[in-house]
Amino acid sequence: MSPPLPPFETHTVENQPPPFEPRDLWRDDVVLRDAVEREGAGEFAARVAAYGALAGDELYRIGFDANRDRPRLRSHDRHGQRIDSVEFHPAYHRLLEVAKQHGVAGLSWQLPRPGAHVARAALSYLHHQAEAGTSCPLTMTHAAVAVLRRDPALREWADKAAAPHYDPRDLPIQAKTGLTVGMGMTEKQGGSDVRANTTMATPLGAAGEYRLVGHKWFFSAPMSDGFLVLAQAPGGLSCFLLPRRLAEGERNAFRLLRLKDKLGDWSNASSEVEFCGSWARRVGEEGRGVATIIGMVMLTRLDCMLGAAAQMRMAFAHALHHARHRRSFGKPLLAHALMRNVLTDLAIESEAATAFALRVARAVDAAERDPAEAAFARVATALGKYWLCKRAPAFVNEAQECLGGAGYVEESILPRLYRQAPLNSIWEGSGNIQCLDVLRALDRDAEGGAALLNELDGAVDLDPRYADAVTALRQRLAAGGIEEFDGRAIAEQLVLALQAALLLRTRSPVAATFVASRVAGAHGLAFGTLRGDVDSAATLQRALP
Repeated sequence: MSPPLPPFETHTVENQPPPFEPRDLWRDDVVLRDAVEREGAGEFAARVAAYGALAGDELYRIGFDANRDRPRLRSHDRHGQRIDSVEFHPAYHRLLEVAKQHGVAGLSWQLPRPGAHVARAALSYLHHQAEAGTSCPLTMTHAAVAVLRRDPALREWADKAAAPHYDPRDLPIQAKTGLTVGMGMTEKQGGSDVRANTTMATPLGAAGEYRLVGHKWFFSAPMSDGFLVLAQAPGGLSCFLLPRRLAEGERNAFRLLRLKDKLGDWSNASSEVEFCGSWARRVGEEGRGVATIIGMVMLTRLDCMLGAAAQMRMAFAHALHHARHRRSFGKPLLAHALMRNVLTDLAIESEAATAFALRVARAVDAAERDPAEAAFARVATALGKYWLCKRAPAFVNEAQECLGGAGYVEESILPRLYRQAPLNSIWEGSGNIQCLDVLRALDRDAEGGAALLNELDGAVDLDPRYADAVTALRQRLAAGGIEEFDGRAIAEQLVLALQAALLLRTRSPVAATFVASRVAGAHGLAFGTLRGDVDSAATLQRALP
């Protein structure tokens, strides 16, 4: 007989899992640790490990504060003067401070040697698990360096964007040791079709200086120190750096109209803006705006892949943690066969996503040194961004369901992950844009196509089912004439084969099941439809010790 309850108590709280945090996100992720070593960033392992412990403790905790107290636009001060300022919870600034200090936005530029981009990718993956909204300014700042470094006149901007310092003060960059960079590409009438932009750039007397008049429908991270924007110059669509503060200290001539009321990404501000004769410096040649920013594309697409993989990882970890400790119908959730099928399926999907994202990071890392890896990166970033970002929302929802109602309330991180999951498939070009880029690469980029086939061929001797799939793919590609209508189908087949090849070559314990379920068709349309003899216990132990 149970002891009597204390006065005023109606029941005993039991059958609840212990807190998920603090958790060392590096120590608990065998797949990430193996990938960092395999893809050439082993010398950075201690640095990444330190961030994994921090991300699973302080950053995880304050991420809730940064999202609960959303940014606020202050268009005017109390005296009625226009200030166009955005206020954030202190947790937002702390997240950016720690991330910049540890190299999430700059390690690959601070230590430009083989493996640095892979290590930076691992840092971004860990940070995104703890708090995804701040990943937006971190990603843009990191990618912008690749463009800013092309112009010697912008060297200070590039160096301070890459620097391990965060300074939220609204000052000219000459007064700061570190800075952040936002972006303004799309307009109301164009969206992904940036060539439809109408913002006009009028040359000034000094070489490379312009006045911008127009608008941006999405102006990301509006409290950044500067922004890369696209506008129509006399020579055509061009790229410009637009600072928030001019060198003399006065505000640049633009107005923040409102902050976007977004589905997710609550900690980060996105805005609409009007340029009222804003001063800007051209980056690259007139009429070559898209070609200029293309240097950012591989980096931002890679971060979309990393973000999707990170969301899968965090959602899965919560689901498995819950299932290990929660009981139903007299036994732990994990002891139920259907739950094991779901969680094993999620574990396999998460491993494939993480491993592939880090493999693409190695290709990006080696792109300047190895033409074959550069060719692979051009196609694989589009494929990976399309597929991983497409899988994340359904994945997070399945993990959420494992927690039942507890996964649907804001005290859990699952609702935040669920709101965040669609973003990476929309940001930096929707799924259709990625598939169109894949089709263009297959049609026009002989080196890219050859790099893909070379990657696939490396595993044909390791599994006959996989070999049959590659043979069919080769025949389809050799036939040519792939119609736009079939773009998603061919992209899906390619990326699944690439993931399978990677898992097979690295002798992953989940490789055979991945091939059977994703490549050979022994799988239904929902997660949790694995078939055959799968070692769930070993798979789940590997996924989260």
